Amino acid sequence: MLLTENAKVVLKRRYLKKDDKGVVEQPEDMFLRVAQTIAAADKAYGGDVNATQEEFYDIMTARKFLPNSPTLMNAGRELGQLSACFVLPIEDSMEGIFGSLTHAALIHKSGGGTGFSFSRIRQEGATVKSTGGVASGPISFMKVYNSSTEAVKQGGTRRGANMGILRVDHPDIMAFITCKSDTNELTNFNISVGLTEAFMQAVQSGGEYDLIDPATQKKIKSLNAKEVYDTIIDMAWQNGEPGIVFLDRINADNPVPAAGEIESTNPCGEQPLLPYESCNLGSVNLNEFVSDGKIDYSELGKTVQIAVHFLDNVIDVNKYPLNQIEDMTKSMRKIGLGVMGFADMLYKIGVPYNSEQAIDVAKEVMAFIKQTATKKSAELGKVRGNFPMFDQSVYPGQGVKNLRNATVTTIAPTGTISIIAGTSSGIEPVFALSYIRNVMDDDKLVEGHPYFEQVAKQEGFYSEDLMKQIAKSGTLHDIKGIPNDIKKTFVTAHDISPEYHIRMQSAFQFSTDNAVSKTVNFAKSATKEDVRDAYNLASELGLKGVTIYRDGSRANQVLSVSKDEDDDSILSPRERPEITKGITQKHKIGCGNLYVTVNYDKNGICEVFTNVGRAGGCPSQSEATSRLVSMGLRSGIDVDVIIEQLRGIRCHSTLRQKGLKVLSCPDAIGRVLEQVVELRNMDGEAASQEAKPTNGAKCPECASVMEHEGGCVVCRACGYSKCG
Repeated sequence: MLLTENAKVVLKRRYLKKDDKGVVEQPEDMFLRVAQTIAAADKAYGGDVNATQEEFYDIMTARKFLPNSPTLMNAGRELGQLSACFVLPIEDSMEGIFGSLTHAALIHKSGGGTGFSFSRIRQEGATVKSTGGVASGPISFMKVYNSSTEAVKQGGTRRGANMGILRVDHPDIMAFITCKSDTNELTNFNISVGLTEAFMQAVQSGGEYDLIDPATQKKIKSLNAKEVYDTIIDMAWQNGEPGIVFLDRINADNPVPAAGEIESTNPCGEQPLLPYESCNLGSVNLNEFVSDGKIDYSELGKTVQIAVHFLDNVIDVNKYPLNQIEDMTKSMRKIGLGVMGFADMLYKIGVPYNSEQAIDVAKEVMAFIKQTATKKSAELGKVRGNFPMFDQSVYPGQGVKNLRNATVTTIAPTGTISIIAGTSSGIEPVFALSYIRNVMDDDKLVEGHPYFEQVAKQEGFYSEDLMKQIAKSGTLHDIKGIPNDIKKTFVTAHDISPEYHIRMQSAFQFSTDNAVSKTVNFAKSATKEDVRDAYNLASELGLKGVTIYRDGSRANQVLSVSKDEDDDSILSPRERPEITKGITQKHKIGCGNLYVTVNYDKNGICEVFTNVGRAGGCPSQSEATSRLVSMGLRSGIDVDVIIEQLRGIRCHSTLRQKGLKVLSCPDAIGRVLEQVVELRNMDGEAASQEAKPTNGAKCPECASVMEHEGGCVVCRACGYSKCG
């Protein structure tokens, strides 16, 4: 199968099966493993399992469709957890709060992300009748959930991510809106304010709205809606959070209102779910359905039908982390088929992303996908049975008698799967037409957009110097010698106004059952009024939620194209301080004793020393590791990133002995670093270097370019991603 070098790197690092000796399967093996596992569900319905397996394998290896990451990682393996999205309820009791915390930890361990509404928790200062004490409020428990997420490492492949939502009429709403003003807080959460129609009407009229006690459902006081809205806008302008979700609109489209009210979404906001629901997502690659400059709807339709079949099968073969989730998921059978490669498709058909024609293309393509997917779901419903909570009265006048799935379409962020598919992410515009990719030995490769390079060569203006020039800004805007029609078509994210970002999201939302993940990019110079205009337009156009990002608004921004070599953003270690303090810990390793010393000063952890005992070991390797770690720490690399890279590394010598508490010298260093971080946090010693890298502009693993997408950041060079 055709894979880019980046795709091969990402698959090897994050998807392919490994054992103690390394990677033990090829990409084709992975796709066969997934196809076999998912096709097996057909047996229960009298289907041709072999024929189905072949169809599934073909659309994946042809890069026409890929399921969400947990399905690729876990199908046919012991874990077997295939869902990306979960929502858990949080009741206003200690049992409910910590019961859901336990459930969340199990989900994170299995590779899933979780969404929560904290709106049922009584406000800070409210009386706790059972004890006579005072409630600490929802934000205090969000911090507990955040710490739990930090502690759970998802097998080195995916880290836990959360969505935290609070209704705008909750008494603690103002504290919630500003709870991430310190970007070192709640680092494993994306947060969104749940807006109501009543609130938006009050914003427009300049009036007040009521705050409601969650325990009694009675009014406590009123706030000026415009002042609250202004605070949301101010915080979003400062650092991109909170986002907003329109709860009443989400519930107006709830296909099973009898099952309850939707309170929250998954971490990236595109999947509203009832408590204990999960959803299985996948995306068709629109880039593969262009022939002679036109969209091939015939082939697209065939792939959509197979993809719906695939995702419905996932529900049956999935190994769910909780019985409650399995019951709810199988009652609704929600699937979310979306798209990737939309921006690449526009390039190939010669349509600028920021044009009326592109808006029309988006509406047309998504309407076709929705109609085709719904038709296939109805066919499955006839053969396999409707989803158990199907209610024909929800579809008045539509003549819907059969439906296998409560929802069929979702526009999700496609992060790493779009790298595997070799295409642009989701419905996002291309971030940069050329960027610098860092490889081994400090080499830098210029990565150009393949179709743009093809056109540039055909038109006769391609050169390596040109691609390097483009890499400095990622856009053609100020580049000389390129025809205007090419510049007009090959626009990138920051060439596009926020208005067109919002309108494009709306175009896809029109034919999407669930919601649309999209980042609305703003230039660094954007004003708060620009953000207000975007939010107002989103409300007018009927969006279900909005995520914005103003360039450079976060101190730890990890999104850049290229910097000049003398730019001060390039990593360089600070001088070693004359006086430090720290701890030394002894660890027994496979070949003797290892003594690890970790020191810090007022600016953070700054050095690591190792000393191997008399029994031998690999002193040169452990010393090299400690030196490199020390340089990284003094260069401002996040200590948590270093810990994550070191923890879990296994040495063959540890396999020969039982009872060891560490797996290798690097693992021991990672553990002591982790201990020092915890000790410093307990002592209240803030370490700014640990929370935000000094340059804050590159991938923490490979220092290559990263992109914002629906509340997450993704590195297209190595596949690193982080939400929250």
